[in-house]
Amino acid sequence: MNKPVTGPRLILASQSPRRHHLLKQAGLEFAVIPSRFDESSVPLSSPDIYVKVLAQKKAEDISVQYPDSWVISADTIVVIDGRILGKPGSKADARAMLKKLSGQTHQVLTGYCLGCHARGRFFSDTVGTDVSFKTLTDREIDWYIQTGEPFDKAGAYAIQGIGAFLVRRINGSYTNVVGLPVCEIMDLLISESIIELAS
Repeated sequence: MNKPVTGPRLILASQSPRRHHLLKQAGLEFAVIPSRFDESSVPLSSPDIYVKVLAQKKAEDISVQYPDSWVISADTIVVIDGRILGKPGSKADARAMLKKLSGQTHQVLTGYCLGCHARGRFFSDTVGTDVSFKTLTDREIDWYIQTGEPFDKAGAYAIQGIGAFLVRRINGSYTNVVGLPVCEIMDLLISESIIELAS
């Protein structure tokens, strides 16, 4: 039987450059080891539970490989009228999503998990943020799609990028919309003494 690999103290189980940037911005040192967990194996349920389970499974996947490390994972979805909007697979998909969001308020849900296999400690939850779009013209939608930005983003937009012009207002955590609720993650890291605040 293979001996468990000794890993870094803190791991981000995601290849998202946005999550990487948010944690770096918070002053954290960590390794990036993306989870290969098969998301299609998780059955659809209520959006808040579904996205939390995805995050839990990703954290567990990496935690088993690096049992002494603390692992951060997350999954973000866009929900409108009870329907989950994933990443668009084509220009037509992106256009349909943006038209659906135009002039409406939707919810961005991020499920997150922090866990350490060796300690048997896992914490997970879901954070929701309400995002209101301005009413978009067809010309604005087509122009935004041509930038290429929508294609690896849930709901076909990036609030931290060019897509900022789409958003009229938000109610809740901004970093949650970007892809990681930094306030909640930092609270856990501090409460578990994973990081210490300088006196």
